Amino acid sequence: MALMITDECIACDACREECPNEAIEESDPVYFIDTDRCTECVGHYDEPSCVAVCPVDCIISDPNAVESVDELRYKFEQLQDEE
Repeated sequence: MALMITDECIACDACREECPNEAIEESDPVYFIDTDRCTECVGHYDEPSCVAVCPVDCIISDPNAVESVDELRYKFEQLQDEE
């Protein structure tokens, strides 16, 4: 599944800088994760880097964007082809 940022976000910018897919965008009042770009860091890291750096633990699985590891890997490959 892709990830999402809850209303507990303090807009500290730590997650956006860590995202290897540039899936996190500044929004008002909290940041936003583009589910089309979020691979939960599959293809980059063993765990989502944004979750690891979030000081308030506001990044969770998005129940509206359920994806298997294979689907996340495919999305990662498609994003790499864009570069």
